[in-house]
Amino acid sequence: MVFGHSDRGRSGVVDPVTLKILVAGGFGAGKTTLVGAVSEIKPLRTEELLSEAGRPVDDIGGVEGKTTTTVAMDFGRITLREDLVLYLFGTPGQDRFWFLWDELATGALGAVVLADTRRLEDCFAAVDYFERRGIAFTVAVNCFDGATRFPEESVRDALDLDPDVPVMLCDARQRESTKSVLISVVEHSMKIAAEQRQAAGG
Repeated sequence: MVFGHSDRGRSGVVDPVTLKILVAGGFGAGKTTLVGAVSEIKPLRTEELLSEAGRPVDDIGGVEGKTTTTVAMDFGRITLREDLVLYLFGTPGQDRFWFLWDELATGALGAVVLADTRRLEDCFAAVDYFERRGIAFTVAVNCFDGATRFPEESVRDALDLDPDVPVMLCDARQRESTKSVLISVVEHSMKIAAEQRQAAGG
């Protein structure tokens, strides 16, 4: 799925390259919203109502209005160009669902780490996960209404990111804002892949 084949046949129809992108981040960061905002198909969602049983392990501080949670994944699709299609896989945010991440990460070109400045520490685990596995990622700060806005460099410093990791502000509810984040992920991932090929060949 990651490196599909793109060709223009005799009919002039393009078979697009298909790329797999993960959308990760902490509980309540807006992953389901992001996938839904940008997907050109009705997104597949595996949300369940928050239960009393989950209250001891699901910290809703700062996101008290949240009533549902993703328990497997979100799935959506966006066509960036006629020859480039992204398949989006939103990961569950809570620790108890992290066993699913390895399956979802298989074959991924890159990832979005969605951050909420009210609970910035919640995305540390996602950053660490992708760094350890060598998966290129962009950090997208979801600008919630009423949340304090911090400069991108302040977020970079707080998360101790490498200088080449893109950091962007976004509104996960807005299609164009989210699309810009996905373009950043693709460009950053392609740049890293090209550098790795050059290093291997040189």
